Amino acid sequence: MLQNTGKLAGQTLFITGASRGIGKAIALKAAKDGANVVIAAKTAQAHPKLPGTIYTAAEEIEALGGKALPCIVDVRDEKQIGEAVEQAVRKFGGIDILVNNASAINLTGTLETPMKKVDLMLGVNLRGTYLTSKLCIPHLLKSKNPHILNLSPPLNLNPIWFKNHTAYTMAKYGMSMCVLGMAEEFRGSIAVNALWPKTAIQTAAMEMLGGAEVGKQCRNVDIMSDAAYAILGKPRSYTGNFIIDEEILKTEGIKDFDIYAVAPGNALLPDFFLDEAEALVQNMGDQVVIPVVKGDSRSAATSGPIAETFNIIKGVLNPDIVKSTGGVYKFDLSGEHAGVWFIDMKNGGGSAGSGEPPVKADVVMTMDSADFTKMFAGKLKPTMAFMSGKLMIKGDMTLAIKMEKMMSMMKSKL
Repeated sequence: MLQNTGKLAGQTLFITGASRGIGKAIALKAAKDGANVVIAAKTAQAHPKLPGTIYTAAEEIEALGGKALPCIVDVRDEKQIGEAVEQAVRKFGGIDILVNNASAINLTGTLETPMKKVDLMLGVNLRGTYLTSKLCIPHLLKSKNPHILNLSPPLNLNPIWFKNHTAYTMAKYGMSMCVLGMAEEFRGSIAVNALWPKTAIQTAAMEMLGGAEVGKQCRNVDIMSDAAYAILGKPRSYTGNFIIDEEILKTEGIKDFDIYAVAPGNALLPDFFLDEAEALVQNMGDQVVIPVVKGDSRSAATSGPIAETFNIIKGVLNPDIVKSTGGVYKFDLSGEHAGVWFIDMKNGGGSAGSGEPPVKADVVMTMDSADFTKMFAGKLKPTMAFMSGKLMIKGDMTLAIKMEKMMSMMKSKL
């Protein structure tokens, strides 16, 4: 891990969404240097599913030697941001670093995304980042080595990163466009950069999206805090960069990245917006031998690799799986073995077969039949298929992730 050098001692960081996750990890890394940290976040009272508040984060910061200012802030609210900035300047004498970390996510398609969710993502990700930057910049201009760091991805216009979640991509790319514009606008005065992880990062929000099991395919938040620390120590001339955590840490001499893995040795889930994710899935697919059922050429409903897979699914289903899953899945398959299939893991002892499900599906998965076979053979994880654009999901994303449990049970049978 990257060692602290004291370079942030006495500097004031204004971090949005710092009550938990990556934002808090960056705050704690700075606290070890003796930095001042403004915790600008909404959580003043404990959330039933998400741990941590601005006050518990402040206690952790001060325990490590830093100074903390917890501020109840909704980044969409200009008045609240303005008051938090004023408090920071009064308490610490200025602001040296802004970290725009606060973000909202909803991974659904255009027809499935309520406008309330669209407004939330655009309000937090785009407007919140722009507003907080706008109000901090007058103070950053007075700092000796000012930085703005946005937790946002490279501006990758590959359509696969738009088609399954256009609203989220628009909102997240809005943060990146702030980097692109402000870096040039304030070149020579303020360093403005973006940081994004190469792999999925284990946070409470990630577990809510993907379930507890997804953590085994993640790195921990320390890799992002180390990468941020490396960036924030650079001169203001280091600006306009879209930085990947692993890449900058390699330049800092880090060679062993297993120290950041939640479960060392496990395959890591690539993060969104990086074409390496698409390439990885493609490479995996090239190594897969798709099982073929020998026999006559009857329809896929009675013969072929899809029918064989569903025969195995029927044998695996039991009341325990149904109870733990609680979802009805519809598969709309294209390609060589096109057709509609279903798995009911919500009612009775469960059922599976060809055609429409007996009740309305909670999740509809659309994909090529060859990728479906790979997925149930354990060669292509649903999360990776989704992130690479091979799988379109409509409905409950959490239920989609739960499919991996059944797939792990089936792996030995396929």
